[in-house]
Amino acid sequence: MKVYGPEAIRRAIGFTDLIEPVAQVFAEFSKGIGEAPGMVFTPAGDQGDVHVKSAWLPGRSVFTVKVAAWFAARAADGRPPGSGFVAVHDATTGDLRALLLDESHLTDIRTAAAGAVATRLLARENATAIAVLGTGVQAYLQVLAARAVRPIDTVIVWGRRAEAARTLCAALEAAAPTLSVSMTQRAEQAVERADVIVTATASRTPILYGHWLRPGQHVTGVGADDVTKAELDPTCFHRADVLAVDSRLNPSVAAEVEIGELLLGHRPGRRDPSQITVARLVGLGVQDLAAAETALRLLEGDRPAGTRPPASALDLT
Repeated sequence: MKVYGPEAIRRAIGFTDLIEPVAQVFAEFSKGIGEAPGMVFTPAGDQGDVHVKSAWLPGRSVFTVKVAAWFAARAADGRPPGSGFVAVHDATTGDLRALLLDESHLTDIRTAAAGAVATRLLARENATAIAVLGTGVQAYLQVLAARAVRPIDTVIVWGRRAEAARTLCAALEAAAPTLSVSMTQRAEQAVERADVIVTATASRTPILYGHWLRPGQHVTGVGADDVTKAELDPTCFHRADVLAVDSRLNPSVAAEVEIGELLLGHRPGRRDPSQITVARLVGLGVQDLAAAETALRLLEGDRPAGTRPPASALDLT
């Protein structure tokens, strides 16, 4: 068994490495093959939750079991609030092949990759402005992910804490100096200026309201990853001309289409520039499988000489 620590994993892999692998497993999952069971428990109430997700797909050499935790007490100690690992098992024998002590990095970047896939499928091709509601690592990564698939040149940041919003703005400007980055004190102002809206918070009450939306906008919601959280109000879903999810097994949204069905061409996505599209992503174990497979390949040296991994997560706590 091999053990890889967080620094080695961060050096080896970034979110752009995962866009195509995540798209592939979305499509496979929507064919009804494999399994991706998961569970969530909250040992610290609203101050900490633990997600356990596993996955296997036919033809893959490994299966995975992931534990990802978020605890406010870690942040209070000056550490990143997220922690976790992915156990990679041989799909033939069940033996533990590798332990990826990623400190949630793989979860962060596979979520960013999923956002990129959703944006590529549903946002208008000429989308240039993005509003991000949230100020953490995922907010940072989702902006860069959208920029990887659309000609984004303008970012509007909204967060509950002005200091955190300023920190995010500075991080985005450092990562992509050509971006025009600004912040606003009102979420509605950010939304009205955007072609793409990303919500990336742990809010338990809506921060995005459907009556704010205008024709042609696309929304990707990634923060509400369990039934206790609610970033989008019901009107967002009612107004959506296309409402897509990573899995219909998600009990919190009655969606009309899975991302994988769009990728397979089984269902239409955006058909008109004036449509409002919404992607509600909670995260699937098959994404962790794709991330772990790719990470192991890159950790074991399968990256062309002279290349560097793309932008990765950073501490915005």
